[in-house]
Amino acid sequence: MLSSYNCSSCGRSGCFGVESLRRFNRLDTGEQVTEGTSDDRKRREEEDCGFRLKMMAEGLAAAGGDVSLQDILRGWTGGSQRIKSNMVRVFISSTFTDMSSERKALLEKAYPEVLSFCRSLGLVFEVVDLRWGIRNVPSGDHEACEIFLQEIQRSQRMSAGPAFTALLGNRYGHRALPRHIPEKQFDVFLAKLHKNPEGLKQLNQWFLKDNNAVPPTYVLQPITAHFPHYSDLRPESRQQHDSNVLSWRLTENQLLQLLRSAAADSEAAGDITAEQKQHFHTSVTEREFEQGLWKDNHAPPAVLFVREIPHQRVRDGPKRLAKFMDVTADGLLDTEAQGLLSGLKSRLHATSQQILNLHCVELSKGSIDPKRKEHSQYLDSVCEQFVSQMKARIGAAVDLSVEGGRRRRIRGNTQEENLDASDWMVEEVMQHVDMSVKLSKGVHCREGLLGKLCLAMWESTNVRHSPLVVHGTAGIGKTSLLCKLAQEMRSVLESGAVVVIRLLADRHPQRPNIDHVLRSVCLQVCLACDLVPPSPLTTNTHLELLEFFRKVLSDVSQQGNTLLIILDSLDQLSDQHHAHKLHWLPVDIPPNVHLVVSMDTNSEAFASMRLKLDSLGSFFEVKRLSRDDGKHIMESYLRASQRTLTSEQSDALLRTFELTGCPLHLRLMLSAAKRWMSFTTLTELRLGASMQEMMSQLFLMLEEKHGKELVGGALGYIALAREGLLEVELRDVMSLDDDVISEVYRYSLPPTPSMIRLPPLLWARLRWDLEDQLEERWSGGVAAIAFNSRRLYEAVSARYLTSERRGRTLRNLAEYFLGRWSGKLKPVALPGLSLLLSDRKVPSQPLWFASGLANVRKLQELPYHLLHAGLWDELQEQVIASAEWLYCKSRVCGVSSVIQDLDQCSQYMGCTETGLIRDALVLIKPSLDFLDGHMDMSLFYTELLARLSSLATTFPTVVGQLCRQCEEWLMSCPEPALIPKTSFLQQPGGALQHTLTALQGGVVCVDISTGMKLLVAGSDDGVVAVWSLADKQLIHTLLGHTAAVLSVKVMDSSAHCLSLAADSSLRKWSLTNGQQLLCIQEVVPADSTPSSVHLHLSEQLLFVYTRTQVKVWRLDGSELHLSCSSDEVWLVLGVLGESVVSLLDSGRVRISHPVNGTQTVKPQLENLSGSLTPVISVTLPKQGKVLVVSKEGFLHQISQIGKHPPADFPLLPSLLSVTEDEKILLAGSERTLSLFNICMHSVDRFLDLQHDDTVLSACISSDCTLVVSGAADQLIRIWSVTTGTLLDTLCGSDAPVTCVLLYNGFVVSASTAAASVQLWSLKYDRRHKPAAHIPAGSAHVAITKDTDRVFYVRQQSQTEVMSWNSITGQSSLSERLAVSAEVCCLEIAQHKRMLFCGLTSGTVLIYPLALPEETLCIPPPESLSRVLCLAVSSQEKHLAVAYEDSVCLFEITTRDSFPTVEGPLQRFPLSLLHASVSSMALLPDRKLLYGSSCGEVKLHDFDSGRSSGLEPHHSRVTCVTGSNWGTHALVGSEDAVQRLWALNPLALDHTMEYKVRFFFEGVLSAAFSDSDHFVFTGSQDRTVKVWDVASGKLLYVQFVYSPVVRMVTFRNGFVGLSQQGSVIKEVFRCPEHISPDYNPLRNIKAQYRVTSREKSRDDKQDSVSDFQDFNPAQFNLNLMSMLRAKPSSTCLIL
Repeated sequence: MLSSYNCSSCGRSGCFGVESLRRFNRLDTGEQVTEGTSDDRKRREEEDCGFRLKMMAEGLAAAGGDVSLQDILRGWTGGSQRIKSNMVRVFISSTFTDMSSERKALLEKAYPEVLSFCRSLGLVFEVVDLRWGIRNVPSGDHEACEIFLQEIQRSQRMSAGPAFTALLGNRYGHRALPRHIPEKQFDVFLAKLHKNPEGLKQLNQWFLKDNNAVPPTYVLQPITAHFPHYSDLRPESRQQHDSNVLSWRLTENQLLQLLRSAAADSEAAGDITAEQKQHFHTSVTEREFEQGLWKDNHAPPAVLFVREIPHQRVRDGPKRLAKFMDVTADGLLDTEAQGLLSGLKSRLHATSQQILNLHCVELSKGSIDPKRKEHSQYLDSVCEQFVSQMKARIGAAVDLSVEGGRRRRIRGNTQEENLDASDWMVEEVMQHVDMSVKLSKGVHCREGLLGKLCLAMWESTNVRHSPLVVHGTAGIGKTSLLCKLAQEMRSVLESGAVVVIRLLADRHPQRPNIDHVLRSVCLQVCLACDLVPPSPLTTNTHLELLEFFRKVLSDVSQQGNTLLIILDSLDQLSDQHHAHKLHWLPVDIPPNVHLVVSMDTNSEAFASMRLKLDSLGSFFEVKRLSRDDGKHIMESYLRASQRTLTSEQSDALLRTFELTGCPLHLRLMLSAAKRWMSFTTLTELRLGASMQEMMSQLFLMLEEKHGKELVGGALGYIALAREGLLEVELRDVMSLDDDVISEVYRYSLPPTPSMIRLPPLLWARLRWDLEDQLEERWSGGVAAIAFNSRRLYEAVSARYLTSERRGRTLRNLAEYFLGRWSGKLKPVALPGLSLLLSDRKVPSQPLWFASGLANVRKLQELPYHLLHAGLWDELQEQVIASAEWLYCKSRVCGVSSVIQDLDQCSQYMGCTETGLIRDALVLIKPSLDFLDGHMDMSLFYTELLARLSSLATTFPTVVGQLCRQCEEWLMSCPEPALIPKTSFLQQPGGALQHTLTALQGGVVCVDISTGMKLLVAGSDDGVVAVWSLADKQLIHTLLGHTAAVLSVKVMDSSAHCLSLAADSSLRKWSLTNGQQLLCIQEVVPADSTPSSVHLHLSEQLLFVYTRTQVKVWRLDGSELHLSCSSDEVWLVLGVLGESVVSLLDSGRVRISHPVNGTQTVKPQLENLSGSLTPVISVTLPKQGKVLVVSKEGFLHQISQIGKHPPADFPLLPSLLSVTEDEKILLAGSERTLSLFNICMHSVDRFLDLQHDDTVLSACISSDCTLVVSGAADQLIRIWSVTTGTLLDTLCGSDAPVTCVLLYNGFVVSASTAAASVQLWSLKYDRRHKPAAHIPAGSAHVAITKDTDRVFYVRQQSQTEVMSWNSITGQSSLSERLAVSAEVCCLEIAQHKRMLFCGLTSGTVLIYPLALPEETLCIPPPESLSRVLCLAVSSQEKHLAVAYEDSVCLFEITTRDSFPTVEGPLQRFPLSLLHASVSSMALLPDRKLLYGSSCGEVKLHDFDSGRSSGLEPHHSRVTCVTGSNWGTHALVGSEDAVQRLWALNPLALDHTMEYKVRFFFEGVLSAAFSDSDHFVFTGSQDRTVKVWDVASGKLLYVQFVYSPVVRMVTFRNGFVGLSQQGSVIKEVFRCPEHISPDYNPLRNIKAQYRVTSREKSRDDKQDSVSDFQDFNPAQFNLNLMSMLRAKPSSTCLIL
């Protein structure tokens, strides 16, 4: 035997749906539904947890971190953890003019290629060339050199690859004046120049002493201080500007000469070092080389280019080559600079030869001309060397090989395996801890409040307590205070304590959703405390996540560990799940656990918290700071910055601070103050009296220095980006902004008009001035820039993002992420020029950078910008109607992010189709969550098709296009795929709007409070759940009952509710905080049923009564005892107000008054002859009546006043209720719901509503126009009260509807067989009404091959077969097939269109489908044994009937073209000692293959009468199926083993074993493809599998959310029927060649094994004749009389 083994190596869990996943998620609560014990599961989960911890620890070690994983998880890091970067940021160093041709060539040719290479690796590539696009004129503030060096340091810190590239020619570069000179050094220089009074005057004029610096320094004044037109580029100031530029050049040279002379003398005197002297001679370029190459020994690798012009001095003079050489102010060659250049090149040769690229180029007419061949070759060579060396160094730097046992995390990589949620959680923990450490350093003067918080936590350590709430106004310092609290607690808690902190406002303007926050916190606490982490399904299901969060707190408490959870800025949570109402926040915290939260005092969250917590001791207000506090903070801040202020400046700042006392206001002022010089006058300070004014002053200063459009554009783009902007993106999108470009080039032409971009130095200078307002946000190894304050974001939005400007900014962002202008010319109108078409050199934005590598930034940003820019056509095409986009973002960013996008689109666009796609993804979400998002494309497209295909025709624009894309992709997919042809999974849209889940058992009772907008439900497992009907959120889960809840009642007046349970207890609960207020025991007999117990509430009393007893309590719980003076037996009929109405056995009525203890006995009921047996009663409190229906067929009206004659009432209702106005009575009896008008003395029936099954519930709308009924057939029906017309049928309950209520245009339904409450809208769009299906869980089913008819028996005991039209989605009373006994099995002869129905009586009924009014039958055998199985041969010539004691073979024939059955032709007995036949197939040549309930498999030959036993199974045989061509048969059993038998000759070809971890197993149905190449199987694990018949290999697995109980071959696929009642039609496509790497189990956590026999040669497949002589369309109704005249010996006509 040859054995092959295959399993899911990916290690991911399977694809599971909402209901099935909810059921099997009980594994987390200990319910055993799979193989192995709960201990086994716990051990496996602990092993998984330990493995993940080990992998993360190894990853940290590989990253070189000096902090252990446990330290990170426990929040004990010191901050500033090293981040593994996925960025390559390269600074380009060169002089301004002589390397411009090389820089331009690199920009056009080399950078795009390196960008493409980096993108293919999941890296961001950024070039920082600050000399591109500007003239050779330094900025007037002398900050350029410092900015250049800072950018090099930033590149070295951020880059994962090379960070420095230098282009060095024959210019040494500009040698700038130093901006700062230390006081002592400057005083020495002045002393050396005492003989040069003019020089001293000039130095003192340009360098002013700044005593605010510590130590004091001399500061070079801005050029405009003495040459005001230096930066004035206006045409009218052209002459003054040119003059100022020349004057400055002369002045700068003079100042340099003075300083160099003084420095030389000082060095000679030993006052300064040679290095200090050299500082005045070194160019900016050499300083860049020093920083980029030599200062840090661990600097990333670099790329260097040196260009020599060997004959320049011989052929040309220095004037002509001034662009390529250093010249003095008078135009002569600067020999000193040339000497320094030679020294620099010598050092490069000596230290960096291995990275040096040397080139020799002859100039042409004093320049590099790309049109000349030799120059073009030179530039191409530079580009090629740059590209090849960058690729090599990037590849080596990121280390693509396995690194420390783990691959580098690459964001957007859909092909990475074993990526766990813990990976992103650890990154998130490190970010929050780092930020908290940073913010805590600036906290001062809060010791008193910190002490109060610590004391409150210490006092509540050993008891249950409430969370602590820190509140205050915006900017008052709540976040910093909590960060300081976290730091303080880390220092006092024991080493094993866990401190969890989340700063929820850290990602503004994005607001985190509460699910993400709780998921992250739970995961961190579980891993830190060695608890089993939550499953993916739990973490992605809101209610289960809340339950798990509370369980984690309890588990940590029981361990004895100390846990501190700090959640800052709860008011910044998103609106998802109405998080601001704080339903999710526990108010009863267990010992050893502390929860501290903060929020704005003026927020909705604070108002909700005040309602949740009664004690004011849990609230701590952060108050404004005093002047002394501000002074202390100011001094500390300035000391850290090595600055101080003059007394006048300090006093002005503190006076302004006193106006607000706000720390944020103070921080903004200090950010400005550290730039003040001691000579800065008070009028220049620009202090704002509030935060808003201070921010306005900041913006004004930036606009004056950098330009309003540049500042507004940059800040506006940062503000509108969803996840911040990368610097390279910001430069790109500002290059696309025509307003910014027009301002930049207002007075000068771009360097190259055909290629216009923002000069990078302009943004670098702006960022230099914004260093205290911006922050880097790292995510996935990539840093984006964003504002570090939400208030700053709001100020930017208010100032710069006016309606018009916001629209333009959003449009530019949208077009950038669309890639609209990549490789295209964008028009721009510059001042004084005609319209220019220019290339902005922005990159393309594909959805995928490489196979399996997504463009994450596009996914994050594009939908929002398209939506808000009004580009809705592009939004629909690129996002909503793009199957590839939906898959890609679901896979990379999570399906929740896609749902959020579509939510916003639907809200703004009002597009029905968008809402449908959104709802479809909500339905798919549980599967994606269970797979942790790792669903492959084919499965995703299949799910979309299986939910949306029926809507494609009705909604062709978006849904139709989406379905076409899915189908086209699946048809061309290089791997096997099942392609849905119908919507057999739950469809979006329709009336069902909300499913309220929280309960584990069936819903027994429901009550609604219209005033409080609450819904209360009790379940059969003793749980009471409370939901808000305003937001459909769970508010409370009330625990206490130990048996089924029989009744619930809301007390609107007091915000309380009552619950009565079968554990004999009555409990009162607070609906405000969920606390139990009262518990009364022994209220009702144990194990009472809902129908036998009634709960009544009056203004002062509580009544609980059964048929034989009444108990009464006051609202405070004190019991009142009813006096009973009569010895007669009495039955309680109801309670009217506060009076109990009961019936004595003599027929008299007793009315008892428990308050005063009196009772009144009424005379005997009128016209009472004989006994009265009450069946059901209902009270009419407004009329003071009780209506009683008696078994004798009368309706009695019992009133406290007057008498009413009984009325005939032929019904014996199981349901009796009245409308709120007590004018209509509803009575449900079996399948009829009757409506009666209630008159003064009579009850008149006016409407009978017929149902297909027993009526279980009903209600009438308040205006008495609609009646809603629920029935056992799982349907909700809407009727017109006036006409009795059936207005609508709601399908989707999937359980008998035992409760219906009407509320505010919604139908509220529930079932004792379902653990949820459903809300149905009466005003939904009928165009997307989901297709109906047969009732779920039907006992027996059969389906025709063309899927037009489905036959089913809903209940095992039912004595009728329902015929359902799957095309129209309807069944009718006329299509019921009555039977004489319980149905055992159904079978269809597909081609001959005959339905066979086996009964417990032994009769087989035959229904010709073309003649529905006719019925034939095969009489039972003499033994009257029940029918067990039916089987029709593939050619439909024979029928096998298995009885309990024998199997008979009948012939299906025709008599005058009318079908009939002859026989039995053969019979063989079955031993009663052996198990009964459970499944069978009738094979060609009159052979029967059958299996038994104990696993036996036998083959019987009717011709020879011989039987042979085949290899048995170890459990019940559940499926036996023969192939269409008679060559093979499949036998499957409950143990998930299936065997494929070859029939000619008989041999076992393959044994296929399939094991899953979580689900029930067992094959339920099977069908061969029409060619017999494949076999399809439906299993208990809710999957459809496709197997290759020849090899036995598993080809495809598809999760269909419900077991497929019946399968029929349909062309190259199958037609099936699920246990849920849905019709499945799918086509299977299998390519000729399948990749050897293909794994059919990549989406399922399962194993399969195939054991095959060796074959010496391929068996030939013989074809058999098809149906040739039979056509149901030829039926003639007159033939029925002919059949009666010539009856069959077997088949009778009924």
